[in-house]
Amino acid sequence: MGNIIIIMALILIVSIALYGTVKRIRYGSSCCGSRTPADKRVKVKDRNRNNYPYKYTLSVDGMHCSNCARRVENAINKTEGRWASVDLANKEVKLLSKREETERDLADIISSAGYTLLSLR
Repeated sequence: MGNIIIIMALILIVSIALYGTVKRIRYGSSCCGSRTPADKRVKVKDRNRNNYPYKYTLSVDGMHCSNCARRVENAINKTEGRWASVDLANKEVKLLSKREETERDLADIISSAGYTLLSLR
């Protein structure tokens, strides 16, 4: 009887560990605490870099994981004429734009995603 209880407890522990591992693989490990599927990526329609004469590098505070990076990219890319890609290691956003951007406009976009624009180059 004692062996059956030990075996059942081990099966329960292994099941919980396996469930957590599968969930992390499927949804990604997130610092954001939600552990929900990542937001669907907003795709830029015009992928010809030559059509974007303005190039900016934004330093953004608060990005820690791939979900954070996706939120920032989506906030910028949902507006026609902008194409952003995040360099998470350096906490920077490379922005290509078809128009001249103001620091205030970009700060508002980054802020609406829940992050802080530190600098614009």
